[in-house]
Amino acid sequence: MNAPLLRSLLLTGLLIAAVNVIFAGVEYGFGNLPAWFWLAQLLLLPAMLGPLRLFPHVLAVRPYLARAGRFALGFAAPYAVMQFTERALRPDFSAGLTLFNVVFFCLLMGLFCAAIYKPRGGS
Repeated sequence: MNAPLLRSLLLTGLLIAAVNVIFAGVEYGFGNLPAWFWLAQLLLLPAMLGPLRLFPHVLAVRPYLARAGRFALGFAAPYAVMQFTERALRPDFSAGLTLFNVVFFCLLMGLFCAAIYKPRGGS
């Protein structure tokens, strides 16, 4: 594994966890956040290992939809952890709606990133 990439992805996981805690704390009050919410933020660290393995190889994939799918898979675990932990705090929490939101957003971001990051060496 590439040490600088691992370090940057783990720091990104910590940053995402911090932002998630800040937004949830402002909305619900930091004292009202349950212990499982704080512990669930630690899931972002292993969730960032997916993109670590996926993203460096994505740029070698030529077909647009295959590249978009790999980008979407890379976004899926960290975004799912962030969304499910924050939305589970709401009294009207719907796991199905949250899952739909995660899949839709990851596919959208995958298509967007595949359009921006083209394969190395042309096309």
